[in-house]
Amino acid sequence: MADTPLVRVTGVSKSFTGRGARLTPAIGDIGFEHTAGEFLGVVGPSGCGKTTLLRCLAGLEKPDNGTIEYDGRPVTGIPAGVSVVFQEYNRSLFPWLSALENVRFPIRRLGRAAGREQAAQALARVGLADFADHHPWQLSGGMQQRVAIARAVVSRPRYLLMDEPFASVDAQTRAVLERLTMTIAAELDLTVLLITHDIDEAILMADRVLVLSARPSRVLGEVPIGLGRPRDEVETRALPLFQDHRRAVHRLITTPQTSESGS
Repeated sequence: MADTPLVRVTGVSKSFTGRGARLTPAIGDIGFEHTAGEFLGVVGPSGCGKTTLLRCLAGLEKPDNGTIEYDGRPVTGIPAGVSVVFQEYNRSLFPWLSALENVRFPIRRLGRAAGREQAAQALARVGLADFADHHPWQLSGGMQQRVAIARAVVSRPRYLLMDEPFASVDAQTRAVLERLTMTIAAELDLTVLLITHDIDEAILMADRVLVLSARPSRVLGEVPIGLGRPRDEVETRALPLFQDHRRAVHRLITTPQTSESGS
């Protein structure tokens, strides 16, 4: 892992206008750096602006204040080399396209033959080589999310943003997808930011965990994860160091927060 920040977030805030033109703050004042090659987990309470932060990082939302730099340049739109995996896979896939054509969609400007070959390789990477001709509605939820992951990595991005990607699947499928994502991130040398509500999931998968406050969110602290790789979910969760990390994250989340100007 290099020490160079791929992403630098400085003083970012974001509010939304509701009924009666009332401003609802989502992000209060967030700043952090994301090192190239690092797997970063982000946890925080529901409604604290985690998804809003991810959308700002992806260039899908513009912050009200502050700056986001990707690869040394300000983010003013969707940066090249950034892919997103959304939570609601059943809405992110095109139901009229096969799994192969869904995965090929981001690289559709390539020649058809080259694009289909690259998409087939991505499907094989997530274990769905035999389901290339199936449509999303013919696949289970976990398989649909595998298609979404394959589509996100087919273009070989540098930065992969994941918005609670395993929240809608059962526990067994979730464990399979966690392991698959860690394997792909290592094989492709991806820089990954994972939004999750699950503290154990963040510790299992990440190199470092950022803890956000309630809305309007700010960074309460971070916990470096001193666990080796590769990680077996059963053995890793049983380690005393894993329990130490869990207590550290939990303390940050549960410590009473003091009021600050602008929060």
